[in-house]
Amino acid sequence: MLVVLVVLGAAAAGWWGWQRYQAFAGTPLDGFDEDATVIVERGDSFPAVVRKLRDAGVTAGDDLEWRLLARQLGADARLHVGEYVLREGMTPRELLEAMSRGDIVQHRFTIVEGWNIRELRAALARAGVLVQETADLDDAALMEALGRGGEHPEGRFLPETYVFTRGDSDLDVLARAARAMDEALAEAWEARDPDTPLQTPYEMLILASIVEKETGIAEERPRIAGLFARRLRIGMRLQTDPTVIYGIGEDYDGNIRRVHLETDTPYNTYTRDGLPPTPIAMPGRAALQAVASPEEGTALYFVAVGDGSGRHLFADSYAEHQANVRRYLRNYREYVRGLEAGEQ
Repeated sequence: MLVVLVVLGAAAAGWWGWQRYQAFAGTPLDGFDEDATVIVERGDSFPAVVRKLRDAGVTAGDDLEWRLLARQLGADARLHVGEYVLREGMTPRELLEAMSRGDIVQHRFTIVEGWNIRELRAALARAGVLVQETADLDDAALMEALGRGGEHPEGRFLPETYVFTRGDSDLDVLARAARAMDEALAEAWEARDPDTPLQTPYEMLILASIVEKETGIAEERPRIAGLFARRLRIGMRLQTDPTVIYGIGEDYDGNIRRVHLETDTPYNTYTRDGLPPTPIAMPGRAALQAVASPEEGTALYFVAVGDGSGRHLFADSYAEHQANVRRYLRNYREYVRGLEAGEQ
């Protein structure tokens, strides 16, 4: 009888343990903060991973239950290195399956069309997930670290969204963005209009950066690219404000004045012929394509409409352009009055 009782007791204990284990494996995790993550590093043992789960606030199960579940799933020997998010409602089984598949957290960094190199580097410095390898490098040393010694950094990084994982560095992102720009520029150069006045891919990059800064209106890019191409063909100065602003640098306070237009710098296209010596921003694919295939036309002048739309008025002659400038001034005054009235 005693033996029977012992056997029954062992069976009951085993059944209870199995039920508890099953409940553990399928019960949602709790105890952690929203968007908590766990990082599996190279060389981590499974017990070390469980300790990291505890540190993150996970209270579910004991160490034996975690080991049994990992062994059942075959996860104890094939956890992928990386960062994993602890989602609300996730069970221990789902978490270990995710770690076995390598469903690591993917972060994103976006280079915005029209950023200059200072803005790009400042944004990278704010991207806390990225390992910061370039903070102490000046622009020349940065390009050297990228294997591009002697290249000016402006315009060299393609505006796109780049996916990365924890452990990647700012230098990794920049290397990918530089390769992407090489490819986009080569593609645009290959598809260029045979009548382009541009002599090299670098000149295309420079002009595309100017077009990028002149308009955010997609359908205007080819039109403005065509206007600049016509000016270059006839030897007319580009006279574009964004190049002047770039030449002012960090001293620019948001207002461009006559003294700026009259002060000569390598980037002042009011005082110098042709293109500036380098790009003035990071042009996107659309700007590159616009310069490669500029719109045909006769306009040589343009000015903003002045109504806050970002659009422009185009003119063939200087007299027509002067009339457009007067229209711009009227529109702008009305636009400012409207803004002031809305604030009251």
